[in-house]
Amino acid sequence: MHKIAGLSINAWKAKDPILNNVMKMNEVFWTNPHYGNKQENPIVQAEQVKSAEERLNRFAKYIIKAFPETEPMEGIIESPLVEIPFMQKNLEKSYGTKIAGKLLLKCDSHLPISGSIKARGGIYEVLKRAEEIAMKHGGLKRTDNYGILASDDYKELFSKYSIAVGSTGNLGMSIGIISAKLGFKVTVHMSADAKQWKKDKLTSLGVIVKEYDDDYSKAVEEGRKEASLDPDCHFIDDENSMDLLLGYATAATRLKKQLKDMSITVDEDHPLFVYLPCGVGGGPGGITYGLKLAFEDDVHCFFAEPTHSPCMTLGLMTGLHDKVSVQDFGIDNKTEADGLAVGRPSALVSSMMTTMLSGSYTIEDRRLFELLKEMAETEGHYLEPSALAGAFGPIQLLSAPEGREYLMDQKLLDKMNQSTHVIWATGGSMVPKDMMELYLSKS
Repeated sequence: MHKIAGLSINAWKAKDPILNNVMKMNEVFWTNPHYGNKQENPIVQAEQVKSAEERLNRFAKYIIKAFPETEPMEGIIESPLVEIPFMQKNLEKSYGTKIAGKLLLKCDSHLPISGSIKARGGIYEVLKRAEEIAMKHGGLKRTDNYGILASDDYKELFSKYSIAVGSTGNLGMSIGIISAKLGFKVTVHMSADAKQWKKDKLTSLGVIVKEYDDDYSKAVEEGRKEASLDPDCHFIDDENSMDLLLGYATAATRLKKQLKDMSITVDEDHPLFVYLPCGVGGGPGGITYGLKLAFEDDVHCFFAEPTHSPCMTLGLMTGLHDKVSVQDFGIDNKTEADGLAVGRPSALVSSMMTTMLSGSYTIEDRRLFELLKEMAETEGHYLEPSALAGAFGPIQLLSAPEGREYLMDQKLLDKMNQSTHVIWATGGSMVPKDMMELYLSKS
């Protein structure tokens, strides 16, 4: 009989009955029983996030030179935070559930340079690598104007080095765009579910795209293996990279300022709920870590995954983290949400989230397309399917029995009218017009 970590499937189901619905690929809402417990020896320290913020500030002048569209933001790669009252009313009407409090959209779908959440971590890690090389071999000092990195001399220096990554799409886009701009040789190993337009965009920039007739894990495995043969190649490891995670974590300080600028209070009586689409976990994990540093117990983070790819939910639910895959439980990892088509969670992130994440939920592909159309029609925000996974969060939290129980356990029910809900939109602005029209037609 098929066993996972020594237990039969039936034994796992007995331990956690919600697994029955997870395995049937039904939508579920899961709350983390370990949430709020003290974590011994935290993997990441607050000082590391501060250091990442400082590095991004040093690179601002380079970013302006290389990407002039960032000049209005003074070279800081950041996205708007906007209210979506019409979408809020539409959701309430569609699902018969009152969303108490404000509903906001964090538009990482419109981040400059690569148009997705991956612009945070992916670009940060490449910039860090460039800084290390420039300081060691190009005479760069921290006090220099980093605009000099756009010069031909530095491009020639970087051309002696390579960057590689395995990706379902958006991480490859951000790594490819920034690496090619700096002058690195760059290879993106892409899984079968990556969209063709993303491959075409990278190829047009001179990026080497290697395709695999397999899922995300295979692309990462092959990329890691190939990169290990070249001492001058830096492999960006979406499953285990601390630098990616730190780049994502810097979003929290900026979000805190945006909320303050909108006169939105977050404290014990004004809770903040954040809903983050999750693939391997680096992006949502880094942001959750940053948010917990910024808001502590006043923020409640939930990951959103496709019903066919609930890798982080399974990793946390079983406590096996990266030692378990969706395929182990008979789930096929086939979803239209290409950025979330991951069968095994990041070991780094899954272990970090053990006590930090409030919970997770799953969403069907058909609902992603329905929400995509609703967001476009009510608010004029055009997102890719995976970016809509967060939009189902407030409904699930407020209508699922497990969500209501969480609110009662955390003594939040009587505070919901003063609450704020943030849907994290992870990508969409770079989707070609014909592809967006196809998405809209699928609703």
